[in-house]
Order: sequence, then structure tokens, then C-alpha cells
Amino acid sequence: MMPARYLLSPVLVWIGENIFETSGRLELESTGSGDDTMAWLSLFLQFAVAIVGFIIWSVLDRRRSSYNDLFYWFRTILRVFVSFFMILYGFAKVFLVQFNEPSLLDLLQPFGDMSPMGLAWAYMGYSPAFEVFTGLLEVIAGFLLISKRTQTLGALFVVGIMTHVAVMNLCFDIPVKIFSIHLALMGLVLLLSDIKRFQYVFFRKHNIKLSTDYRPINPRFNKAIRVFKICSLSFIILGAIALRGLIYLEQRKDQIRDEFYGIWEVETFIKNGDTIPPLTTIDDRWRYMIMETKGSTVVKKMNDSIDFYYFKVDSIKNSISIYKEDNTEAANNFYIEQKDSLHLKIKGLLDQDSLKIHLKAIDLKDFTLINRGFHWVNETPYNK
Repeated sequence: MMPARYLLSPVLVWIGENIFETSGRLELESTGSGDDTMAWLSLFLQFAVAIVGFIIWSVLDRRRSSYNDLFYWFRTILRVFVSFFMILYGFAKVFLVQFNEPSLLDLLQPFGDMSPMGLAWAYMGYSPAFEVFTGLLEVIAGFLLISKRTQTLGALFVVGIMTHVAVMNLCFDIPVKIFSIHLALMGLVLLLSDIKRFQYVFFRKHNIKLSTDYRPINPRFNKAIRVFKICSLSFIILGAIALRGLIYLEQRKDQIRDEFYGIWEVETFIKNGDTIPPLTTIDDRWRYMIMETKGSTVVKKMNDSIDFYYFKVDSIKNSISIYKEDNTEAANNFYIEQKDSLHLKIKGLLDQDSLKIHLKAIDLKDFTLINRGFHWVNETPYNK
């Protein structure tokens, strides 16, 4: 679909400018959103082409009474497509790739400042066990679609799972609305294509012999098809495991030095010789330094604004480099003194300002989100 969108880009731009007169971004640029202006225009174009194609086909081929071959391959391709994405998204959750646990910065972010999508991401990422569970459901649905014997059950799984995902995307403004709704509808089409069996299994009390599915493929190819399915599944599973391993190694590589990892509260902030009091009315007074990822630090100010800095440690010279992207020439501009694991002093020059900063590490276990944990027994609801 994406290459077609690039080829049809001039058409989509024309539709946006002349039919909808949209003020949205009329260019194909990857932003991580599946619901940008061009995606909606592409959906409109596909719908219009489908309607026109349906009318023309119905008129030109009105004498044909059935489309057994076409229907078979339509269902097969649809099963493969839906199965692939269910397994893909499922493994992304099973291997804890799609959602991350709340970061140190998230722990300091006021609840009211979170976006609906950020809230949903924090909710899903908080519990790895819950993320794995939801991912397993998607993987099971994808596997069930592979075999014709279980495709109806798999379609039922897909409808339930993807309807929930689509509603979540709609309610939390997650920009995968178009695709998630499509997957739910595709699952529904697969379920309706075998609705008679579904009815007799779940709602009828008497047995009935249904006609065998139409199958244009020669039976002698069945063994080759089974081998292909096994090889494909093995490739997907091993690929997912390898991907998770690479991501884990990358995360380990980015882990910051243990002695600096954490949230450091600014106890004393001296700028150009003046001690700046910790008042929310003072915009440039630092409140926290958050060190979570190797090579960077996040500074949260008293007014809750955030600045991102590069943070590089030179243990030999007992110095650090703190600078923004547009000031890459700064090197070893701060001296560091660590009295113990809880207290840190840095002094140096940043943006032509002389700074002396005393920092104290915050015990992360003081955050309820971290220390609450799991309880089998709750005498009263712990909801705060």
C-alpha cells in the first residue's frame, strides 16, 4: 500500500486541495502516524475506486453466478495478511518491544500533562506481564488463522482482540485507527465467510452435515504447503527472538553508568555567583537532573519545562561534558565531585553562565508506582 501511495501522491494532493480543501500536511513523510492527512485521502481514494470497480464489474460480468476460485484466493490472501500482522504485533508485545516501562522522566511528569496516548502507553508498559499476555492473545489468533481447520476460531479471536484495540486507539487518540479498524473488519469478513459452521457449533443443538469447502489446489501439493507453513512459522519465531535479542543488547549498550543512573534533585543552584531559590516563578532554575540513557541527561526546571543535554563522563579527568546539540564544541566544561552514592556536586560553564550545582539522588522506591507491587489480598482498594 505504501509504494502505491507514493505513486499516487499527486492524485492524493489534488484530492486534498480540490475536494476536501484541507489544510493538513499534503506530503508523504514518515512520522510514525498511520492517520495523517495523506492516509485519510488514500482511504477515500481506495473507497471511491472500489465503488466504481464494483459497479463496472457487476455490469460487465453480470451473467456469472459464482466466483469460487476468486473467493478462495481472496480468503487465503486475507488470512495470510491478517495472520502476519497479528503475529507481528503480538510478538512485539511478547518480547516487550512495543511498550516501554515508564521512564524516570515519566515518574516526574504531572498526570494532567500527559497526552491520552502517553497515558495508554504508560498503562500498557507498566506491567510487562500484562503486555506479554495481550501479545500472546494476538499471536494465538495469528496462528489459528494459518490452518483452515482453525481459521474460524482465529477469525473470532481477531474480531474480539482488534475491536478492543481499535476502540482503545479511538478513545486514547492513538494514530493507528485506520489500520486497526481494517484488521477488525478483515477478521469479521473471515468469520462471516464461515458463519454457518459458527452458528451450528455455538447456537444449534442438532448436528448437520455441511458441504465441503471449495479448494482449487491439487491435493498432491498439500504436503508442500504444510512444509512451507512450518518453515514460515519457524522463520517468524526465530526472527522475532533474534530481533528481541538485538534490542536487548542495544538497550544494555545504552545503559548509563550505575553511579549516575537515577533522578537527582537540585538542592543548591548557584548561577554566576548568585544562589537561586527553588521558586516556580524562576524559569531558569533547575529542579531535577534525570540520567537514564548513556550519553544524555534531561533537565527539568522549576516551571516544569524540559531541556535535553548531551552528558559525557571523563572518569580520568574527573570531569563531564554537558552541552546541547548546537554547541558540540563544549568539552569537559564541568568538574564533578561525588561525596557518596547520594550526593553529587558539579561546577562549570554552560552557555556563558557559571554554574555550581549540588545534587541529591532520589530513592526511586519512594514512588508509589514502583514500590506498591502486587498483592493477592487487599483489605481495601489502594486507589490514589
